[in-house]
Amino acid sequence: MNISAEAIVSNSEMIKNYKACREKAENFGKVFVLKNNQPDAVLFSVSEYERISVFIEYMESLEDEDIAKVLATLPGIGKRREYSIERLKSDLK
Repeated sequence: MNISAEAIVSNSEMIKNYKACREKAENFGKVFVLKNNQPDAVLFSVSEYERISVFIEYMESLEDEDIAKVLATLPGIGKRREYSIERLKSDLK
């Protein structure tokens, strides 16, 4: 995942300038919040949340073998965490 530096804000910036951060989320779909230079949270725009929710609801409806098929289609390039089907199902709940 490529993250624009403009879509990253500090925790203190989020607290002091929530409105500006919310506007960034509208522009970029999401804003990554750092605390002590470490990822702490993500602020999604409503439209991005709705888009992701559709995917999550779809994944929740699948059987284990169908989830495995979806996972097999994901790109293998770059570093990605590997999750078991059980972990994915528990994360989706």
